[in-house]
Amino acid sequence: MTYYSLNQYLKDTFGAKVYKIALDGGFTCPNRDGSLGTKGCIFCSGKGSGDFTPDPSLSVSRQIEEAKQRVSGKIRQDREGKYIAYFQAFTGTYAPISRLRCLYEEAIRHPDICALSIATRPDCLPDEVLELLKEMSGIKPVWVELGLQTIHEKTAEYIRRGYSLPVYEDAVRRLREAQLPVITHVILGLPGESEEDILETVRYVCDQGISGIKLQLLHVLRGTDLAKDYEAGKFETLTLEAYTNLVCRCLAIIPKDVVIHRMTGDGDKRLLIAPLWSADKKKVLNTLRKAIREW
Repeated sequence: MTYYSLNQYLKDTFGAKVYKIALDGGFTCPNRDGSLGTKGCIFCSGKGSGDFTPDPSLSVSRQIEEAKQRVSGKIRQDREGKYIAYFQAFTGTYAPISRLRCLYEEAIRHPDICALSIATRPDCLPDEVLELLKEMSGIKPVWVELGLQTIHEKTAEYIRRGYSLPVYEDAVRRLREAQLPVITHVILGLPGESEEDILETVRYVCDQGISGIKLQLLHVLRGTDLAKDYEAGKFETLTLEAYTNLVCRCLAIIPKDVVIHRMTGDGDKRLLIAPLWSADKKKVLNTLRKAIREW
């Protein structure tokens, strides 16, 4: 089975190996600041999925330089590195427009940055933000990553997502009209969902005309409300075998022009409760690649 990997897409687009570096713009989230709630999504860590981002008190430029140092050992000495600036932590469009402009411009105008990627919520994309993103895309490519996770309302309520499916549909439509590529995050293994439920979500998001998809293994992290339910025995996490089979089933129904930005994901090992097998990322990726070849 073949699929369009992010690495291949980046080589096709930029002609070289490209590294994605996570940044923290000091954002919060309507699910945490009281606008929708104060607890966040049930699976979300204290850093809002930005467990591997730098100190948000640092300037964007300083964060970029520190991130470059961390990946410098992976770059051949005869080549210059290219990077994607990824505003990962919390909701990357949830701030006054003046502040967003400063953050985005500092990132996108950095000479080593070749694209800007922004993780956000579908309900945090007012028209003025879309206009700003479209303006930034005139400088360098801009991607918008939307955390959908599931199309099933019962699950969405359980994970405290805080918006309904039509909000996502409207966001994708408006982003596409602005010619901004959309990458959708889907979590595999959410409590109460069957494999068919998950495949239904994957089919649905692909039908929306997305440019890319992230398949994210459900991690149970210490300090989350999800951890309380796990420790109370309310659900089990996927085994490596089950997850591998599920990813293969997902890839089989994803159109070949949709870029696979992720097939698993990382959980902070200091916080990870389950599944513990996911901590060995090399083994997980090797297992997935072998299964995909044999599918």
